[in-house]
Amino acid sequence: MTLSLRGTRRFPQSALLGGIALAAAAALTLTGCSADTAGASGADGSLKVVATTTQLTDFAREIGGDDIELRGLLVPGGSAHHFDPTPADLLALSEADVLIVNGAGLESFIDDAIDASGFDGEVITASDGIDLAEATEITAEGEAGGAAEHDHADHDHDHAAEADHDHAAEAEHDHAADVAEEPEAAHTDHDGHDHGATNPHLWTSPRYAEGMAAHIGEEFARIDTANAADYDARTAAYVQQLQALDTWVSEQFAAVPEAKRVLVSGHDSLRYFLHDYDIDFAGAILPSFEDNAEPSAADIDALVAAIKDRGVTAVFVESSMSPKLARTIAAEAGVRVIDAESLYADSLGVADSGADTYISATVHNTRTILEAWGETTAPLPDTLQ
Repeated sequence: MTLSLRGTRRFPQSALLGGIALAAAAALTLTGCSADTAGASGADGSLKVVATTTQLTDFAREIGGDDIELRGLLVPGGSAHHFDPTPADLLALSEADVLIVNGAGLESFIDDAIDASGFDGEVITASDGIDLAEATEITAEGEAGGAAEHDHADHDHDHAAEADHDHAAEAEHDHAADVAEEPEAAHTDHDGHDHGATNPHLWTSPRYAEGMAAHIGEEFARIDTANAADYDARTAAYVQQLQALDTWVSEQFAAVPEAKRVLVSGHDSLRYFLHDYDIDFAGAILPSFEDNAEPSAADIDALVAAIKDRGVTAVFVESSMSPKLARTIAAEAGVRVIDAESLYADSLGVADSGADTYISATVHNTRTILEAWGETTAPLPDTLQ
């Protein structure tokens, strides 16, 4: 098997993964399985599929239907940025016919997990279905703009004067305690983030989700030719829904005055969503598109200043993050923090949360943002009901 995960960093196996590998091997022995039978399909002949993220698991469920036996590695509320597979995960991977990964550098754990499990099936890299060069350009545009500017070809704001604003007088207080108490942050220097050239949160754009889902469908049909027609039909139906979702979301944000379309999030997880719907990015609480980074006191002061300068009315928190630091920043900036209705970016919601599918999570995010801005949303089209 040749594994090609674009941008995925390879790390030496840790002691933890070594222990997990031993546990998985023991489980295989106890159940009478071995790595040699990892490619066997399910008892009913269905394709055994493992997907990494909750979004990919949902895509696979929609497209695979009853023709696959599906397991997702990440659970709702989890994050691929700091994920360690369990022995049960590795056992499932060892028995899988297909592994679906996001790619674009997201799953730093996956090479070691494959080695530890002995997986030797087919790898579907969902990001192969989108234009990664374009995604890299969008990432670079966002990072070049910094915390005070979101700039792309069809969005011609010039915030240079705002970026030059002197906030020294507002930076006299010390946020060290707030940063130190933030439990989900790993100590990382802002300029030293090693997060690659492409923001991996590709799925946040329904346009990219369409390409990723279509690629998964094509690969299912190639791998399991006996059920190819069913995969093709389900893929076409799901892509149609994603196109309707993109149209609906676009119409909602297009109706909002341009000056209101400015957002602050927990980390840089919504880059492609913001780009597609012409929303300015004023900054993130964590200065990275990884949710285990840590902001410095200077980062926090700059974000508070940007919030005040840009007229931001609310700070949003993603479901995979603690809201504590967001509440501190929002209080200091004199704006609302939206954490009771979190945005679902890294992960989908739990069952019955109203955000447990990709489509429902995207609708939830759209409505949550617009309601925080004092706007309303139109009813969903029939195809999304």
